Amino acid sequence: MTSLAIITARGGSKRIPKKNIKEFYGKPIIAYSIEAALQSGVFDTVMVSTDADEIARIARAYGADVPFMRSADTSGDYATTADVLAEVVGEYEKRGLVFDRIGCLYPTAPFVTPDKLQRAAKQMEEAGADAVMTVVRYSFPPQRAMVVREGKLSYQYPEYANARSQDLEPIYHDCGQFYLCRTEAFRRYHTMVVPGTVPFVVPDEEVQDIDSPSDWEIAQAKFAVFLNR
Repeated sequence: MTSLAIITARGGSKRIPKKNIKEFYGKPIIAYSIEAALQSGVFDTVMVSTDADEIARIARAYGADVPFMRSADTSGDYATTADVLAEVVGEYEKRGLVFDRIGCLYPTAPFVTPDKLQRAAKQMEEAGADAVMTVVRYSFPPQRAMVVREGKLSYQYPEYANARSQDLEPIYHDCGQFYLCRTEAFRRYHTMVVPGTVPFVVPDEEVQDIDSPSDWEIAQAKFAVFLNR
């Protein structure tokens, strides 16, 4: 099975300037995703899809391919990740390169490791699944959520008001690290989360969205603990 890793790294971050190449523990944060993909042995090709020359230069310095730049159509605020991946797959096919499986890695995911990628790929194959995605369990059960209506608190789901947390079904959410998907399935559904996707569960201490400066600081604190374990 041939596999392509696609690291999506658009330029122009507003809340954290140059977020995808900002230094994180001694190197550009995108380097962690590139190195994990290369060292995992899961992929035949590791590429970065970007519209920024500076990101392309740094990506190449860390061993990734940047055979073409992202188009204007997939560089805007409303382009989806699936749009970007479809463009990349199509550009490679124009060059005569067809991959059985694609992986999407985010550029601000320092907790991605070669081992995680290897285990996820193995899990996908052993399950005979078309895709696998990283998820994390909600630390507090959403069934016990509360809402404010007319200035007063109430349970959003009153039927669970007296339920014990340990009796509630665990609920997970996408933790924004990576996805693996068979190319055929991706083409059919135009998403990496296709029917029958299996979960690769990541512990909460190894998950952090990085959308603001405070998120960045929390990610660094978590990563320090991660490195010392």
